[in-house]
Amino acid sequence: MSDVVVGDDGVARCWWGASDPLYRTYHDHEWGRAIRDDPGLFERISLEAFQSGLSWLTILRKRPAFRAVFSGFDIPVVAAFDDDDRARLLDDAGIVRNRAKIDATIANARATLALQADGSTLTELLWSFAPDERAAPETAAEVPATTPESTAMARALKARGFRFVGPTTCYALMQAVGMVDDHLSGCDARRISASGS
Repeated sequence: MSDVVVGDDGVARCWWGASDPLYRTYHDHEWGRAIRDDPGLFERISLEAFQSGLSWLTILRKRPAFRAVFSGFDIPVVAAFDDDDRARLLDDAGIVRNRAKIDATIANARATLALQADGSTLTELLWSFAPDERAAPETAAEVPATTPESTAMARALKARGFRFVGPTTCYALMQAVGMVDDHLSGCDARRISASGS
């Protein structure tokens, strides 16, 4: 259990969740908690794409700005973004100014609307890849970067026009939205989620 860190507040956390106040809050109250609505999942898939190649802490610090410039990740609004919106986003130092990731977010909003028009939802699609529950990891080394389920999710999303959704990004999404629980066995957040509180 060397990868569980007890903070000065007496809370046992996964190794990554103990280093920064933003990480602590995210680890304790968001990461691994189930999200089962299209707006919430669209925001998370967008932020995971922006995180690619960067630290998650960078994204957490910029999340308020992301929410502001992407209209609260309102799916129809983002799907309607045009060249003027792209230029506005590329000029905004408050977010990660990466053209491919900005274009991916707009494309993913449009792909989500297409799913809904076909009588499905982003929630149904993503959660169809949730794996069976497995034993709690004891150490960081036991937490995978990809799984067969995340690889299948990435393939399915790409087939529907989604971008920046590789197997690693999809697994990070699965962890973030509670499809898998990768809190370590000695982590207080795992005990809280197991008790249902």
